[in-house]
Amino acid sequence: MIGRLAGKLLSKQPPQLLIDVGGVGYEVEAPMSTFFKLPAVGESLVLQTHLVVREDAQLLYGFATAVEKALFRELIKISGIGPKVALAVLSGVSADDFWNTVRAGETGRLVKVPGIGKKTAERIVIELRDKAGAGSGEGLPGAQPGVAATPLAEARAALEGLGYKPLEAQRLTDAIKQDGMTTDQIIREALKRAAR
Repeated sequence: MIGRLAGKLLSKQPPQLLIDVGGVGYEVEAPMSTFFKLPAVGESLVLQTHLVVREDAQLLYGFATAVEKALFRELIKISGIGPKVALAVLSGVSADDFWNTVRAGETGRLVKVPGIGKKTAERIVIELRDKAGAGSGEGLPGAQPGVAATPLAEARAALEGLGYKPLEAQRLTDAIKQDGMTTDQIIREALKRAAR
C-alpha cells in the first residue's frame, strides 16, 4: 500500500493533483481541506495517502494531515459511503467540526454535504459516535485541523488501524512515558504492553 508521497507538485486542479516522486507522476485525488494547504506548483510537498484498489482501477487519495487520512478511512468503512463521498465530507467540514457534529448528533449539518442524505447522516452518527466520544484532547478526532499530528496521535491512529478500539489505544499509550519518543517507539512499547 502507498501510505505517503513526498515529491514535487506538478499540477493541481481540484480534486486532482499530479505529484512527481523520483520521476514517476502520481495522480492523487484530495479534498479541498488539503488543497487549501498546498504549496505552489513546482514546490515540494508531502501527502499522507490511501490507496483504493478496485477491479477496474487503482485510486490514490491524498491528505495534508494524518488526521484527515484517519477520518477518510473511518468514513469509507461505513456502508453506503465510498471515497467520493468521504472526500466531499472532508471538503465541506473540517475534521474537528466533523467530530463535534457527530458527538452532538447533528445530522442536519451532515445532510448539507453532497451525496449524504438523512439516512446516511444518521448511520454516520450512530457508527462513529463511540470514536467521537474518545476524540477530545490529543487523539485523532479532536486534533486541530492544520496542526501536524503528534507522535502520540499518530501512534494511537496506528493502533486503531491494527484493530484496537480508540479507548484501548488511548489506555495503552497513556501508560507509556512518551517524552522524546518517536511514533514507532510509542507503537512498539504499546504493543509490548498489550502482549503482557
